[in-house]
Amino acid sequence: MTIKDVAKRCGMSISTISKVFNGYSDISQETRDQVLKVARDMGYQPNALARALKTNRTYNLGVLFVDENVSGLTHPFFAAMLNAFKSKAESHGYDITFINHNIGVTEMTYLEHCKYRNVDGVCLACVDFYSDEVVELVNSDIPTAVVDHMFENNPCVFSDNLAGIRMLVDHAVSLGHRRIAYIHGQRNSSVTEKRIAGFHRAMESHGLEVPEGYVLEGRYDDMELTRSLVSELIERPDRPTCILIPDDASSFGAIEAVRRHGLRMPEDVSIAGYDGIRQTQTLHPRLTTVFQDAEAMGQEAALMLIDRVENPASNATETRLIPVRLIEGETVTRCSEDG
Repeated sequence: MTIKDVAKRCGMSISTISKVFNGYSDISQETRDQVLKVARDMGYQPNALARALKTNRTYNLGVLFVDENVSGLTHPFFAAMLNAFKSKAESHGYDITFINHNIGVTEMTYLEHCKYRNVDGVCLACVDFYSDEVVELVNSDIPTAVVDHMFENNPCVFSDNLAGIRMLVDHAVSLGHRRIAYIHGQRNSSVTEKRIAGFHRAMESHGLEVPEGYVLEGRYDDMELTRSLVSELIERPDRPTCILIPDDASSFGAIEAVRRHGLRMPEDVSIAGYDGIRQTQTLHPRLTTVFQDAEAMGQEAALMLIDRVENPASNATETRLIPVRLIEGETVTRCSEDG
């Protein structure tokens, strides 16, 4: 069974059939569906090796996802984002390979693994963007697209982190809060830096001071550390009335800390998260948070990377900003104190 047989059955040229199998964009959806149906009915499968030799592409995209907290693909936000990336890539005819340090017992760098797997391009998400290995990969000749970090001459997709943290501060202030603390994630990406800057700008715009020790470094998706840092804040004589935490997953640690100290949440201490994951919207009280569109971020990252792979001469380096929105839950309430 060959591509010629499929072309003959469809009554189309071999070049048209080839474009369908290789994911060209100048083929109508009607033609694509017809060819793929005929191919399935005939039991024809394109030969990946032959296609790679002909096009000089493997139709394989790498994903560099390093989860320091070992929640892996069970993390709701990143799971949704990577699933959207995978679905969009597959719809364009690409397979996905996760990049790591090991092939069996052989250790290698991220760049060496990418070359070993002969990927056409790599999406970088949830990594230490300042590590030497990541910088080496980004500066190589392998096309890359980055999620939530900016590298020079590389396309990237961002959630609007400045707007998101501003929404939380504005919401807390509108409810009378003046003593607002912020526990942020680790400082290994521009996500954290933008949120910290956004917090200080928002507080300044309302004429509010940020006392020493009101901004603490935590870790994303770390309930235990968040619980400890929230305890530290509420044991202060100038206890904050509202605490912003790194992400929704950490909210369980924050809420537990408030309750362990015999305080009520949100009446005594209000809590707000970040991400908008579904689980925290099914609990009582519902978490006040900022919703990030993980699906849109994953889809845009896939499209940007595929465009860079298929149109290398364009050298596209655009940045796409994905809007966020405030979810007014029940964990931030009107402040009864004179802050």
